[in-house]
Amino acid sequence: MKKAFQAAYVPVGVPTFHLESAQKLFESSTALLRDLCENVAVPEEMLLSIDKLNAFLDTADPDLIVLQNVTFANAAYASEVLHRFPDVPILLWTLREPVIDGGRLRLNSLTGAYSAANTIRRFRDHGLEYVFGSPDEEAVQKRVREVLRAAQLKAALHDLTVAAVGHTPQGFGFGRAMDADLLKTFGVHLESIEARELIDAAKAFSEEDCASFLEDAAGRTVGLDQTPEKNRKDFARLYKAYADYVKEHHIGALASRCWPDFFTSFGTPVCTVLAMLNDLGVAASCEADTCGALSMYMGMFLTGKAAFFGDPVSLDETENTITFWHCGTAACSLAREDTGAVIGEHCNRHIGPTLEFGCKAAPRVTVFRVGQDPEGKYRFLIVPGEALDKPKQFLGTSLVVRTDGVSKDIVTRTVEEGWEPHYAVIYGDAAGELAALGRMLGLDVEVLA
Repeated sequence: MKKAFQAAYVPVGVPTFHLESAQKLFESSTALLRDLCENVAVPEEMLLSIDKLNAFLDTADPDLIVLQNVTFANAAYASEVLHRFPDVPILLWTLREPVIDGGRLRLNSLTGAYSAANTIRRFRDHGLEYVFGSPDEEAVQKRVREVLRAAQLKAALHDLTVAAVGHTPQGFGFGRAMDADLLKTFGVHLESIEARELIDAAKAFSEEDCASFLEDAAGRTVGLDQTPEKNRKDFARLYKAYADYVKEHHIGALASRCWPDFFTSFGTPVCTVLAMLNDLGVAASCEADTCGALSMYMGMFLTGKAAFFGDPVSLDETENTITFWHCGTAACSLAREDTGAVIGEHCNRHIGPTLEFGCKAAPRVTVFRVGQDPEGKYRFLIVPGEALDKPKQFLGTSLVVRTDGVSKDIVTRTVEEGWEPHYAVIYGDAAGELAALGRMLGLDVEVLA
């Protein structure tokens, strides 16, 4: 049975400080956490002794620990938490002094945080996040929300199965992933299937078998009826084959081989099938890029929206933009409203259906990649920005991002550091959550802003 995510609020201190002030902050912190997370373990009272701390920890099974100094507490409290839960991420929360009037130090929470952090870092080199401030502060609320969402994503990865459909084309080895590495680093299971197996399954379907899939795709797109009849019907067969496989094998993300097999062995591209899957909430990348699909999944989990997948193909220094593009796999829900998800044909092979549109604007997007450094260790790249209101830039689907940082510097740096040529563009501000997740996993995180 799948375990429900749980955050544990651990408010520690000693009874020699101003408990009336501490109690008010304990209550408001509890209210905030319960507002942000469905399942939070909260003690009935502040944990002002090791005995009370241990009694509460006996009842918890957390995926994230919110360790808060409601007053000063020595390092023994943090040591006990770490002894019980050595691998669970910790958000260490310092409360702001409620009054500075030349009189008594009410809480001394900050000194307690230094004691706790010193001990935590002696136990382990990752899995520590930090926030300073009171629960009514907007920045604190944002930070707590980010860390909670990162921990929820970390837990969700342990229930994720990624499918690799076929292998990467020659020269695209950056998209490959080893099942053991994914399981060790992220807790993700990798399942593999040959592209021909899904092609063979598609060929066996009748028109009646696929009628509902053709109808679904027609309702999401513009001009599917203009695709040659054979390609239109074969697309529906392929759509059903992929949808059935995803459902039967509980696939949450999928990286599919595309060229040349689906042109040469089937006669119809898989591009629009992947777009349909993205609209249905299954992160789907092309060119068999497994880490690309994983990058999309993370963004989709955090925002609840489809993510774009593509190459950086153009740089405009005057607009401070980078254009991301691919042959035509973008989710229909990302299309500009003035065009809709227009159907076309592949820019090189001249076979359809593929998608042809510019993506809609958004005030905040996050360019993201789960990549590997030259030694093969996983790392995160995060580039915040906004999606501009731009029409289709090239044949296929495209998205123009004005980056927060200098776009030319970002391109120069990522090329020089050997980052991969595929990226997810997440519709929303997910930078804080993704950076926290990377640190929880012990990965190098590069934020270019």
